[in-house]
Formats: sequence, C-alpha cells, structure tokens
Amino acid sequence: MRIVVLGTGPFAVPSLRALHASQHEVLYAVSRPPRGRRAKPAPVFVAAEELGIETWLPETVNCDEVRKKFATLEADLLVVCDYGEILKPESLAVTRLGGINLHGSLLPKYRGAAPVQWAVLNGDAETGNTVIEMTPGLDAGPALGVQRIAIDPDETAGELESRMADLGADLVLEVVEQLADGTAEPVTQDKSQATKAPRLTKEMGQIDWSRSAQEIKNQVRALQPWPRAFTAWQRTEGEPLRLIVHQAVIEQGEQVTTPGEVCCVERRLLVSTGQGLLRLLKVQPAGKRAMAAEDFLRGVELRIGDQLNGG
Repeated sequence: MRIVVLGTGPFAVPSLRALHASQHEVLYAVSRPPRGRRAKPAPVFVAAEELGIETWLPETVNCDEVRKKFATLEADLLVVCDYGEILKPESLAVTRLGGINLHGSLLPKYRGAAPVQWAVLNGDAETGNTVIEMTPGLDAGPALGVQRIAIDPDETAGELESRMADLGADLVLEVVEQLADGTAEPVTQDKSQATKAPRLTKEMGQIDWSRSAQEIKNQVRALQPWPRAFTAWQRTEGEPLRLIVHQAVIEQGEQVTTPGEVCCVERRLLVSTGQGLLRLLKVQPAGKRAMAAEDFLRGVELRIGDQLNGG
C-alpha cells in the first residue's frame, strides 16, 4: 500500500520505522512544525530524515494546499499517530481508504491527548493500544485492532509510553495488512463508556499530602518526564525550598504524624500522607540536579517534624 504517515512526537517513531521496513511504501512523513526559538525538530521528522523518507511540515493539514498534494500522491492510506491536529473529513477523504490512528489506550477509555499519563495517574493495572478508523470525533472511530498491556506498579508514564510505542508498531502493521487484503473488521466503540484524557498542566504537579501514599506515588510516576511532581520544604530558616520528586515508594509502618510532615531523616526521607507513609527516593532541589534522597539529606538540615507542602 502507498502510505502517508502523519506524526510528530516520539510515540509515532516506531510505527514509522516499522512501516518503512515493511513491504508497503511510505510516500511522505508529515509533522507539525517546531514552535518557539529553541524548538527542536520533531522526533518523527528526525527519524524520517534518517530513513530517507520525504518530509513535510505544513502549518495545518486541513487546507486545500495539503489536500491537493495528498491527492496527487494517489496514496491508499493515512497512518496517524501522535500528530497534534484533528483531521477534518475532507482531509481524510483524499486517500482511498481514509486514515487510521494509533491511540495509547483501550478505547473508548481515555480519549484525548494524554491517555498513558491518565492511566498511570489513576493507578490502572492495565492499559493498551487501539488502532481506530479515523472519524471527525475525537478518538471515536471504530476499533480495527486492540492490544492489552499490563502496567508495572513502579513504571513511569514515560517508560510505559516508550514500551507501548514499540508494541503499537506491530499493531499498526497488523491492521495495515488487514486493510490491504480486505479482512479488517471494524468494531464500533461504546460511547457510554468513554472517558477523557486531557493534556497535563504544570499545576497538576503540585503534591497534596492529604491524599494517600498510593495516589501520590501514582502522581509522581504519571508526571514523569513532564510536568513532574513537586512540593516545598518549609524551612525553619530561610525561604521554602522547592523540591521536584522524581521517585517515591510506599513505606510500611504506622502513620503517627500529620500529612506532609517529615517523620524520618536517618538515611531515609519519609513523609506522612493522608493515608500511609511515602519514602522519597530521588529528589531535585530548585536550581540543582536530581539526586538520591540520601545524598540530599547529607547536604541539608532537614529535621523530623519539618513540613512539606505547596510548592
């Protein structure tokens, strides 16, 4: 099949590589243009250049110029993944079979821009990939293929997303083969089961210590690598010190202090939560590099009873 790939972020790179290595022909790789003075080329753009695939960075694909170019290519299919723009029906209509999209959730759960992060944030034990037939609705098209993927309880969203991207490339190839030989079987989504997964915000990183240790651990995992969970050490002397929390585990033991209170600083940084104790394993003080909590404790006068809150 003659294919145009639309992708921007790293989640789409394995699928691009897999399609390029297959019997199918990737005519173009289309990515969103870089934004800002320090913006770097998109991961898909970089990968396509390495593979020798022609690239294009239109401001939008929903315009006559792009649709005319796609039409001249006589492509069979658009393969969309981590692109960053919703395609209008007239844009999907320029190829013989329309478009398919690889989405990082078990649709209809977690429709939106951050499905992997919300699955981790909510403490799900399982997620998956879904390849859908693209329609005007957000992630609402019929499912053409599904993968179920277990989530490791200590896995960060970044680690999980990378693993899902590699697995998803196999699913994309499987669906493309089924479309090519006419055996694809679309399954309509149950819209009554749909949930949303909107983009993350920096404000979501602030730790509320009145929540349970499990919820805070999930927050730390889900917000890696961005926007990252944070708190502030309310120092007895000086201004509060902002701390990014990179890694944390639940500690066994009886909670006897108020949420956010430091309850151990002897080689372990333990903090009381609304339910249970959380051990901070890796932190990053403002203006410094990330470090093991043990190293951080050696360089500061953090005391039992000190408070972590806000940020």
